[in-house]
Amino acid sequence: MLNHIVLMGRLTRDPELRRTGSGVAVASFTLAVDRDYRPENGEREVDFINIVAWRSTAEFVSRYFSKGRMAVVSGRLQIRNWTDTEGSKRRSAEVVADNIYFGDSKRDSDQGGGQNNSGQQDYGAPQYGGAPDPGYQPDYGAFAAQPTSAAAPGDFAILEDDDSELPF
Repeated sequence: MLNHIVLMGRLTRDPELRRTGSGVAVASFTLAVDRDYRPENGEREVDFINIVAWRSTAEFVSRYFSKGRMAVVSGRLQIRNWTDTEGSKRRSAEVVADNIYFGDSKRDSDQGGGQNNSGQQDYGAPQYGGAPDPGYQPDYGAFAAQPTSAAAPGDFAILEDDDSELPF
């Protein structure tokens, strides 16, 4: 049987780190995950999913993640049956995290809660600034164009436009 789930979303609160009676670390937090589609009214719906991490994963998430950070959680879905204080039988679903990854860069999370300049949701693609190194020469290995006798400006080679040997 297969029970594997991968989620990407933002933490709704700081992870809560606790210890069991035997000293095992356990962290819990909630992940806000946007749904893939927009209903007719245009408002994207969000699911709030409870996450539980154990041992070193719990310590990692409590140390490096905080409210608003984008996280990618890989784990399994678990359904728990329990009895509330009034004696009623209850069920709850949660994801037991095997691995938790950063979904944004630290700089992205520090600059305004995950929104880019256009007001759109930013899903954590790292942004790199600065001018390129003018002396940088990429090594394309086997993919490098073989130089011809007539070199174009900028050290690019002019390729012949002969499609006669293509099979299609």
